[in-house]
Amino acid sequence: MTDLSHAPARAITLASGRRGPLGAHCVVDGAQAGVNFAVWAPDATRLELCLFDDRGEHEIGRHDLPCCSEGVWHGLLPGAGAGLVYGLRAHGPWAPHQGHRFNPAKLLLDPWAQEVVGSYGRQGPGPADDAALAAELALHPGHTPQAPEQPDPRDNARHALKARVPAPALYAARPPRPRIARDRMVLYEAHIRSLTMRHPAIEPALRGSYAALAHPAMLAHYRELGITTLNLLPVHFRADEAALQLRGLSNHWGYSPIAWLAPETRYWSGRPGTSAAGEFRDMVDTLHAAGIEVVLDVVFNHTAETDASGPTLSLRGLANARYYHLMPGNPAHDQNWTGCGNSVKLAEPRVLELVVGALRHWATHYGIDGFRFDLASTLGRDRHGNFNRDAGFFAALQADPVLSDLKWIAEPWDLGAGGYQLGAFPAGWMEWNDQYRDTMRAWWLRGIGDRGVFAHRLAGSNTQFHHDSRAPTASVNYLAAHDGFTLRDLVSYDHKHNQANGEDNRDGHHHNASWNCGVEGETDSVEVNELRHRLQRALMATLLCSQGTPMLLAGDEIGHSQGGNNNAYCQDNATTWLDWAAADRDLLACTRRLLQLRHRWAALRIGRWLSPAAEADADSASALWLRADGRALTGTDWAGTADRALAVRLDPEAGKGSPALVLVNPEASPRRFVLPAGTWISVFDSDRRDGAPAPDTDSPLTGPIAVAGRSLCILIDSATAAEPHPSPSENTSS
Repeated sequence: MTDLSHAPARAITLASGRRGPLGAHCVVDGAQAGVNFAVWAPDATRLELCLFDDRGEHEIGRHDLPCCSEGVWHGLLPGAGAGLVYGLRAHGPWAPHQGHRFNPAKLLLDPWAQEVVGSYGRQGPGPADDAALAAELALHPGHTPQAPEQPDPRDNARHALKARVPAPALYAARPPRPRIARDRMVLYEAHIRSLTMRHPAIEPALRGSYAALAHPAMLAHYRELGITTLNLLPVHFRADEAALQLRGLSNHWGYSPIAWLAPETRYWSGRPGTSAAGEFRDMVDTLHAAGIEVVLDVVFNHTAETDASGPTLSLRGLANARYYHLMPGNPAHDQNWTGCGNSVKLAEPRVLELVVGALRHWATHYGIDGFRFDLASTLGRDRHGNFNRDAGFFAALQADPVLSDLKWIAEPWDLGAGGYQLGAFPAGWMEWNDQYRDTMRAWWLRGIGDRGVFAHRLAGSNTQFHHDSRAPTASVNYLAAHDGFTLRDLVSYDHKHNQANGEDNRDGHHHNASWNCGVEGETDSVEVNELRHRLQRALMATLLCSQGTPMLLAGDEIGHSQGGNNNAYCQDNATTWLDWAAADRDLLACTRRLLQLRHRWAALRIGRWLSPAAEADADSASALWLRADGRALTGTDWAGTADRALAVRLDPEAGKGSPALVLVNPEASPRRFVLPAGTWISVFDSDRRDGAPAPDTDSPLTGPIAVAGRSLCILIDSATAAEPHPSPSENTSS
């Protein structure tokens, strides 16, 4: 690249360049060699390209982008190349009442930036010069704090985020995608930093990094546990909210994006000779070589610019009225369907282009296998704010030759009117099933729910998902996720304890369907702790016996507690960091056993809708629902709550393997179950610490058997030929 740092600003003349692709791209065709810049800002009257030194600290040149074609400002900077640091200044009307917030005093980040230079305020927890930090953060809003209707004339360039021109992509041979079949998927939701910060086998210098996630010790854990697919919390470059920074906190979960194509540098180990992007690619390659898929949690519903009082960092300064849904009749304010201050408008074609471009970048450049879309209902809202399952976003994914082959998971709601859309997403989508979560929590922990609702969730939630050729795997079943109590805290707290977040315990879910088993928080009571352990095992067994796609929260398998904090989004500390040294080894062994059983026995992961046993044929999977006395459930048996014990015989399709029998006793006292016809052997008992059945139950069972209170047992019909036991890395899609 030509060194532009000493070239007189007036000596460089930008050529007209091209209006696409958007962003900054190296051009190497002869006389036109340089960097082409293309920025969509259709309401701007002028757009300036500002060049900086390599650290982004000193401005070394400023040039107008000479052409505007169909709303795209573009120009080619001759002699420039990869590594150049730049920002943008947009001129235009300051007219908040019309939705326009142009302010050339604010340097803006290119929305298509693949690498970001600098940071917005502080980048981590700990002491800071509060006055200096407050002064810096105050530079970024486009308006004057004392007079929001007026633009702020102060220049923020020194502290603003900048982009670095990427080098042309060179793709070497890489491990193939694992392509896990839907019926074999086991999701493991994890935060890169929380998962690895306290792992004793990982070198301290690597902990919390992309490299740590693919460390041999972590690979061994994934394999031994039996998960197939890592679902990582957001890794795109973020800008923590000013209010959090001033409290000495950060948006630890990462739901404050500002650069959708750039990896977060806070998860880079900083090793010499590496980069955040390179380390991320190496991480994905290593996981793929081990047979593990990687799904990213992506946040396209809102950005870190928050509401109208928030900072002007990128989209707001370039095309506020186009990028965001604004209030009808009062466009000075944002629609806040996300609860984060703003809502991105994917009904705008150029905004949709950016989102799809970001997804393609993660899929092709980094090899990502799929995406979990945060508050996905917002992505399907039209220009009028109504959710539409035929929205352009859904159509774009289905039509894209790269993205259509990946996995899509929706968080099927947002906070706006009509935002709860469980089961309403198009075919091909999987969806977080919060009704499964709430039903199973209430069933085991609160004694609430009849057999009918329990069976409905166990069998894949057909009311929500049995339409448009969708399979039970469309339901992502979970008991705990990053947002809420951990599994351990579900059985340890009746109430949330979020005081450390600095919001007077007002934040977080108020309804958790949890039970402290008689004592709030940690206790030395042997009786209480035994009950808590038993309930965790029963809940985990229910999850991994249910039809659908199971998702585990990282740490639940080792009994991780957040001290009752059910909204630990800003806790980058021991609250969220998994304490591997204090792992509950029995619970870990129990979870491993359950996943081994699920992988081995097709009856525990049936990927087709169940038919009643009396109606099943050779080509269908079936279920026989029974009372504890062995009689089939009929009529009022389903709705009554006086007796909730039940059993279900699960038969996979013909030739797919042995039937399984699941015995469920949610009550406090033991129950005796009469077994249906079959040669049954016990393979799991949640009453035992590691889930292994009692030693004297390895031969076929005869007569009624006892199931302990608040427990679940799994039996397999040994008369059927044994099934193979594939490892997770062998689970290739059909």
